[in-house]
Amino acid sequence: MKMIRKVMAKQLLIGEALKSAAHNVPDKEAFVFEDQRLTYQELLKRTLHLSEWLQGRGIGKDEKVGCLFKNGLPFVELYFGVSLAGGVFVPVNFRLVSNEVDYILNHSDVKILFIEEEFIETIRDVVEKLTQIQTIVIVGSPDKDLGKDVISYHSIYDTPTINKSREQLSDDDAHAIIYTSGTTGRPKGAVLTHKNLYMNGMNKLYHSQTKKGSKHLLIPPLFHVAALSLLVQNCLLEGTMFIHREFQPVKVLKTLHLEKINSMFLVPSMWNFLFQVPNLLEYNLSSMTSCSTGGAICPVEIKKKIMTVFKNAKIHEAFGQTEMSPSTTYLSGEDSLRYNKTASVGKPSINVRVRIVDDEMKDVPLGEVGEIVYQGPTMMKEYYKNIEATKEAFKGGWFHSGDLVRMDEDGYIYVVDRKKDMIISGGENIYPKELEEVLYSHPDILEAAVIGVPDVEWGESVKVCIVLKPGKQLTKDQVIKFCQSRIASYKKPRFVQFMDSLPRNASGKVLKTVLRSYGHETNFIN
Repeated sequence: MKMIRKVMAKQLLIGEALKSAAHNVPDKEAFVFEDQRLTYQELLKRTLHLSEWLQGRGIGKDEKVGCLFKNGLPFVELYFGVSLAGGVFVPVNFRLVSNEVDYILNHSDVKILFIEEEFIETIRDVVEKLTQIQTIVIVGSPDKDLGKDVISYHSIYDTPTINKSREQLSDDDAHAIIYTSGTTGRPKGAVLTHKNLYMNGMNKLYHSQTKKGSKHLLIPPLFHVAALSLLVQNCLLEGTMFIHREFQPVKVLKTLHLEKINSMFLVPSMWNFLFQVPNLLEYNLSSMTSCSTGGAICPVEIKKKIMTVFKNAKIHEAFGQTEMSPSTTYLSGEDSLRYNKTASVGKPSINVRVRIVDDEMKDVPLGEVGEIVYQGPTMMKEYYKNIEATKEAFKGGWFHSGDLVRMDEDGYIYVVDRKKDMIISGGENIYPKELEEVLYSHPDILEAAVIGVPDVEWGESVKVCIVLKPGKQLTKDQVIKFCQSRIASYKKPRFVQFMDSLPRNASGKVLKTVLRSYGHETNFIN
């Protein structure tokens, strides 16, 4: 047993990061949510109990545990509890509709599912299809009519457990599967290892230069890897993380003011909404030393506003993707403005190797456009149960991002386009192909194409271009309601354009560059 502990301590394991913080600063507050405040010692005690309970239910190495949670302490406890048990954590986007949740839970082989009470109906709609799930744990009042072994989350801590010997883990073992939508219409599960997320946390600390013991406010949903990775970073910092269930601008400002928060990460649209609060400058924001943004390119005007409002804080902008755990480049806001690099996403992270290549994997000349590819300890292990997609992603031994970029003479990287036409709206990734397949299922729609259009508040919004079948009629509202009933609400279109035909090239491929050039025309319904 002592030998196993010694081996574990040498590995970059997520559970070991929590244990280290609990050893060094046991009585320091680790995570705060509403009126609940957990010290590192208390958190470790609860997560060890949860991990023992999970092991007693058969969860060990490579066994999957899913959750459908909003932000809160149960999310934090489960994340570390699964890690300490040696299992694989599968967080599910709570904004997805039942059939989307069904696919992810079945594809990932989840055995035990944790959900909040408000998502019972989402699961009820597909529970008969969830044949691999043995137990459903509910935060709130259990619903015994789900047809599974259903228990209360809080009852776990009243249940005696046995301290079992855990199977030896390596930091190259799977730690989490994060699902990211693909252009085929089915999401792909990026398998991230312990080392992936541990090293990403180390990279962030290096670039942000955040002080040990700092206070951080976390607001974006934890099912996103960008927010999830901050849980590890907090342990490495031995800091205190305040968690909000959802984004409420006034509540954010009150927390910054009352708790004297030092750092905060928001997507650009959240920063924008924060600055719309009328009495913004009445709050004391002097404790803030670091303002971070990512998920979408941050407009220069928002960067300037951050620097004006948070006078003692530095700006840090990150770029990346789920498969890289996620950050690959970092841009200092000060450098951005001082050296006129406002359109850049910065320079490569300290532990991420970057190349910009053509279709033959040859490096393109400086200043020319190519695909950015990566190597490094934050690179995912594979796409779960998707050998072909994994081979394609790692072609030539590098991870292919699908992003087209260029690099200037100073080493700063600029995103030119996305090979896969991904839309980023309010920090959420939306893939056109998925929505196009929904539209093609409508009996009155002949053709459909989905693009992103600029949006001041959200960065981008979804526009659908539709060709109706002869003699058929639809309204914008009918199209939106149809989409909303089949996919998550944040993926639905905001704009609908009805057309006689879609522009295509000689091979029949839809020319989305032409569609984007149309802009706001008279037949552009908004």
